[in-house]
Amino acid sequence: MPLNPQMQGVLDELAGLQPAPVESLQPEAARQGPTPADAVKKLLEKKHLDPAPESVDRVKDLTIEGPDGSIDVRVYAPASDEPLPVLVYWHGGGWVIAYPDTYYATPRALANVARCIGFPGHYRHAPESPFPAAVEDAYATYEWVREHAAELGGDPNRVAVAGESAGGNLAAVVTQIAKEGGALPVFQLLVYPVTNHDFDTPSMRESEDAKPLNTAMMRWFWAHYLENESDADSPKASPLRAPDLSGLPPALVVLAEVDPLRSEGEQYADRLREAGVQVEVHQYDGVTHEFFGMTAILEPAREAVSLAAERLRAAFGTSGVVEVPSVSKGMEVVALDEELLGKVKEQRPTDFLLDRSMKRDLYVPLGSVDAVEGEQVRLAVTSERLDDLDWPNPAA
Repeated sequence: MPLNPQMQGVLDELAGLQPAPVESLQPEAARQGPTPADAVKKLLEKKHLDPAPESVDRVKDLTIEGPDGSIDVRVYAPASDEPLPVLVYWHGGGWVIAYPDTYYATPRALANVARCIGFPGHYRHAPESPFPAAVEDAYATYEWVREHAAELGGDPNRVAVAGESAGGNLAAVVTQIAKEGGALPVFQLLVYPVTNHDFDTPSMRESEDAKPLNTAMMRWFWAHYLENESDADSPKASPLRAPDLSGLPPALVVLAEVDPLRSEGEQYADRLREAGVQVEVHQYDGVTHEFFGMTAILEPAREAVSLAAERLRAAFGTSGVVEVPSVSKGMEVVALDEELLGKVKEQRPTDFLLDRSMKRDLYVPLGSVDAVEGEQVRLAVTSERLDDLDWPNPAA
């Protein structure tokens, strides 16, 4: 299947940044190279769209104590007078490169749309700190959140885990460890997770030359992550190799068609299902690894984030009717997307709502809603002139 044109645009922009092949670099140099997130930012600037991070009511940086020094974490929280559920999130980067700021789009978006506290945590990089350092840091972060959720305005009984790529690996592993003696998360969101040290899968063979992730890069990541290749047999490195996956919480596995990790994500979902775990798998065609965090530019990413938020809200027990205050220019509210058009009462045809969180060019008349049901998106009131934008005026 050909690539989605929006996805191709991101890859073209990334190629224009002239990244050196990661597998040809030393880790420190690889950490300095351009990323798909940089390509998205450049593309937004070219389209004269705001590349700034999605607005969240509360952002706070914290340092918590880890097993071998401090761990940098961050809180993204929507406004709420009640304790919110918490989503502990780990970024990708093959355990070797990338930082929470590289992946800020995902926890910000999920905090807003799933109405939870997004809690992205960092972990020690390999090869300086090889396996199992990242696992130890990830589990320490999860345990800290369970113990301190109330201090963050969160509910310790409604904690879920999530991660992309290597972060998906850590989310799966943390869940397995929690089963051994801790408190299980209520849900696991696994976005193209690394689940097995195996380079001979259908998607590994198909994605030998894929961008932005290919098979050679995965070999490079694993070589730096594992000090001893025999460690690959450990379920804490390859969660697919765990002998028993029963008793784990429900999971959503999000996959990309053009991704060397697609097959092992499918295999892990199959193992969960065989063990009696409630699991859902959604593959998005025409997109590549890293697509999930590209809601600012990519429609399939918006669909995937919306689905993830819906499943998280169900796990948190927050689905259903949401009270929405009257809106006025300059404030942000939580409201519906598709059904909003039919529920908003028009006040003045010159004021409109702009969906900032999903980065859609969606404008509707300014109005107020008492209560709505269904998917939530975060909307910001704006007075930008529609005539200046490449979008038909729905009020015309």
